[in-house]
Amino acid sequence: MRIAQISTLHERVPPVGYGGTERVVHYLTEELVRRGHEVVLFASGDSITSAQLFPCVPQALRLSGQVADATVHNEIQLDHVIQRLADFDILHFHNGHFHFPLSDLLGVPHLTTLHGPLNAPEQKLLFSHFHRVPLVSISENQRQPVPGANWLGNVYHGLPNDLYHYQATPRPYLAFIGRISPEKRLDRAIAIASAVGLSLKVAAKIDPVDTPYFHEKIEPLLRNNPLVEFIGEVDDAGKQDLLGHALALLFPIDWPEPFGLVMIEANACGTPVIAWRNGSTPEVIRHGVNGFLVASIEEAIAAVGHLEQLDRARIRSHFEVCFSVGRQAEDYEQLYRHQIQASRCHSPAHRTPVHA
Repeated sequence: MRIAQISTLHERVPPVGYGGTERVVHYLTEELVRRGHEVVLFASGDSITSAQLFPCVPQALRLSGQVADATVHNEIQLDHVIQRLADFDILHFHNGHFHFPLSDLLGVPHLTTLHGPLNAPEQKLLFSHFHRVPLVSISENQRQPVPGANWLGNVYHGLPNDLYHYQATPRPYLAFIGRISPEKRLDRAIAIASAVGLSLKVAAKIDPVDTPYFHEKIEPLLRNNPLVEFIGEVDDAGKQDLLGHALALLFPIDWPEPFGLVMIEANACGTPVIAWRNGSTPEVIRHGVNGFLVASIEEAIAAVGHLEQLDRARIRSHFEVCFSVGRQAEDYEQLYRHQIQASRCHSPAHRTPVHA
């Protein structure tokens, strides 16, 4: 198939540090190329890919630091895609809803994977108005605020099997990876580690919007706390070392996380996850198999005491079966073929659930 992968322009593909959507786009694109498809990636010019790269901006917008209005670049990117419609069998959008008004006019089969939460009030209006746009969710929970949208399927994220390596023997510390923001709840992670007397290694970025929160709520918890080590953003090699040797990843979120890529990154190393029962976590974490689901700091503290009951080799095996990029690509190939066939038959796309 001739496939257009249309990424966001905020981060490069793959991102230098933090960046879930662009990382997912990268792994999927590489796997589709490996499977023999002709793929063009519409992304920032500093992206690294084995597909044909169509650079829509010279450098990822977050890294350039010179963009006041990103919508200008998003609109230009969409125009570049439109100019090349004849080159593709299928368009796969990962960059939001800029193309929704043109959905019925594109004339080329397409689908859109939604990577963020859909619980904002205006989302219901968006998906009600553009009710024909074919959509893919990344968890069943993500769909709950807009169940009447045109859902073609659900495809869980995947990672290459050789990206992270199984680590059988952990060291006595816990890990936290993510943004330092109110919904990620680093404060909970610090409380858990402090209660059990284990070191907490924190690999995180601080967005400008979250800087006041960091100074007011988190920084006081870090002062004079010998158990907390702040590392900053880490790349894949850094994640391998950090996650692979951790007793567990703490994922104490306080919001409806659409997927949570770091959970399967930890599992790929054989490392269990202690996660709050929010959003997608019950779909990714099987309680007592690849981690524990909790609803309070007290339950999380108790879960740390039961980590030795989990088999790290089984955790890695569970990852390979459920969350490999090969499985993810197969699911998307099925949806691509469905959309192409529906277009050839001149019939409206209908729901064809796809599950990992």
